[in-house]
Amino acid sequence: MKTEYVFLTEETAENSGEIRRAGEIIKSGGLVAFPTETVYGLGGDALNPASSAKIYAAKGRPSDNPLIVHIADLKDAEFIAEDIPDAFFKLADALWPGPLTMIVKKSGAVPYETTGGLDTVAIRFPSNRIAQALIRAGGGFIAAPSANRSGRPSPTMAQYCREDLDGLVEMIIDGGQVGIGVESTIVDLTEGEPTLLRPGYVTPGMLKEILGGLSVDPTIYGNETSARPKAPGMRYRHYAPSGELTIVEGSTENVVSYINEAVLEAKKAGKKTGVICAEETAPLYGADRVFITGKRGDEEAAARELFRILRMSDDEHLEVIYAEAFGSEGLGLALMNRMIKAAGHRIVRV
Repeated sequence: MKTEYVFLTEETAENSGEIRRAGEIIKSGGLVAFPTETVYGLGGDALNPASSAKIYAAKGRPSDNPLIVHIADLKDAEFIAEDIPDAFFKLADALWPGPLTMIVKKSGAVPYETTGGLDTVAIRFPSNRIAQALIRAGGGFIAAPSANRSGRPSPTMAQYCREDLDGLVEMIIDGGQVGIGVESTIVDLTEGEPTLLRPGYVTPGMLKEILGGLSVDPTIYGNETSARPKAPGMRYRHYAPSGELTIVEGSTENVVSYINEAVLEAKKAGKKTGVICAEETAPLYGADRVFITGKRGDEEAAARELFRILRMSDDEHLEVIYAEAFGSEGLGLALMNRMIKAAGHRIVRV
């Protein structure tokens, strides 16, 4: 298959010939990679079982890992879901369009191939206007996980979609670098108190302010589960670079000392080393490559940089990588969640 590449901006997407062509690809059962405000998505017709099967095949993704259905009109949620709770509309009114996915009971319109065999459906209304234009052109319901091979860091630029999916999808839309850099927050509204399944830009505090109460799934903190995942990223290893990544947590002095000792040992063993750290501590490290996420405490900058850094570590063939830990509040929770999965749960506390 030859993959077509097109370039669009949010200002030029609506009614463009490229979007109409991309919409026809979706409606005919093909796949299109496209930008959202979070990461790039790999889109197919959410109501077509064959399209969902193609998404799993292109990604090399386990078929019990549910896909998120993207819409561009709130009323369309009522076609793909039933018994929608009031909490859904409260959150939609406050946070949609935006980086929030909600899980509710699915309707018969959504095939089990899209939901990973579950009776629930994950729904998101993205704010990116290229994404919205594509959803409308493609029939209104696009199933879209991140546009990468399963297990790889999620793509924040189209070039990374190309690295993973060239020849596997009909079209890749290049809309520039995304604004947020980590996938959407996912909240489950199907079992009593709303439950946070995946942290993201929409923080637990924001959700609690709207809902009044919120529970948190233990897998967010790195705990493994053998249960069937209700949302992407709950069971399988994600976001992983090729090199061995270890997170180091503790006081700044202890973290810097531990990482430098570990880097020295790795270098003696002939391995190429990398460190992921804040701007303030970057000069203190002696690794072959030091990646800066931004100033300490600037979690939005870190979110934009994290997946790009993990990709760059592969480009530079780093074999051993150490990363300073992020905080566990606000957006830091999302960053640590992604880092823990990327590291295969390798965390050292010093």
